[in-house]
Amino acid sequence: MFGRLARLFANEPLKNTGSLARDLLASERTFLAWTRTGLGFIALGVALEKVEAFAAIAPTLLQLENSNTKLAAGTLVASGSLCVAHGTTRYFGVMSDLKGGVFRPNKVGVMGLTAASIGIAFAGTLLVLENEGGHRRQQEDTRRAKQG
Repeated sequence: MFGRLARLFANEPLKNTGSLARDLLASERTFLAWTRTGLGFIALGVALEKVEAFAAIAPTLLQLENSNTKLAAGTLVASGSLCVAHGTTRYFGVMSDLKGGVFRPNKVGVMGLTAASIGIAFAGTLLVLENEGGHRRQQEDTRRAKQG
């Protein structure tokens, strides 16, 4: 059993012809960047969920009543997970292509991450504006209650 696992994870030596070693090392750095970006999205989603939990304990401190932070946190965690998964599949695909002497640009990954980042930024802006509007209404209601 351990022999099979060792063969599965064994690295075959490659001849360093041309720039193969440099290209493979660049691919590893790119994989680490995809992973770092994905983990950043995941961490932000988890932090946002913790803020929501804190707001449930002390809603007067954070003014997050009826917010969509659970949806936002889930979206961030899912986007981060997809980013890590894409980086992993991209790394192994590039390694295979480089062994064969070819290279394919990463159009899908770049466009996907760009679209996800823009979507998250847009949704975050809407969430902030929605919470700000609710906070202002609550302040007006409190002021009217004190006057009347």
